Amino acid sequence: MSMLRNGLWWVRDYVYAISAQARAVRRRGLPETLTEGEGVPILLLPGIYETWRFLEPLARALHDRGHPVHVVTELGGNRRPVAEAAERVARLLIARDLRDVVIVAHSKGGLIGKHVMAFDPAGERIRAMVAVATPFGGSRYSRLMPTPSLRAFRSGDATMRALAASADTNTRITSIYGTFDPHIPEGSELAGAKNVRLSTGGHFRVLADPRVVAEVIRVAE
Repeated sequence: MSMLRNGLWWVRDYVYAISAQARAVRRRGLPETLTEGEGVPILLLPGIYETWRFLEPLARALHDRGHPVHVVTELGGNRRPVAEAAERVARLLIARDLRDVVIVAHSKGGLIGKHVMAFDPAGERIRAMVAVATPFGGSRYSRLMPTPSLRAFRSGDATMRALAASADTNTRITSIYGTFDPHIPEGSELAGAKNVRLSTGGHFRVLADPRVVAEVIRVAE
């Protein structure tokens, strides 16, 4: 029964991902329109091969509550190494003089966010991070992947080891993940963080779970 359930979640997960990528291509409008608001600033960090528009539904929901939402357009499709991407995030925090920021991240975006929080002075500008389906402990599937950007999620990778050793940062992180993640068999539970296990499964579709916005609101408001 669990195999059938997981298979259905897997299919629905990819339907969601394809739909989200198609929406990201179709959507227009500048991200600067989201930066207005009096609430706690939000910074979006998408996953690998995702632009910020993959997270646009979350951005709109948070902006509607009065939060200015910022994106790092320089990340593009987020193929760069985690450390390099983290440098770009840090530069944006400083350039825009953002403080008391809450990061909302998906998958690889959570690794980038933690890298800034743990290793960059700009990390002091970050209040907390809500990370969804992030491979904090790596993924055993990554060693089988065809590109270096995907193989970098091995638990033995130097950056992954450094992030795992930076446990003090975990207290500022909320990790949200599904019952089953087809990309991260190890799961996304993070010692010392607030861990939120959803009753549904998937790697992408969990972004649409109402608990994600609720946790961001809890942290930010």
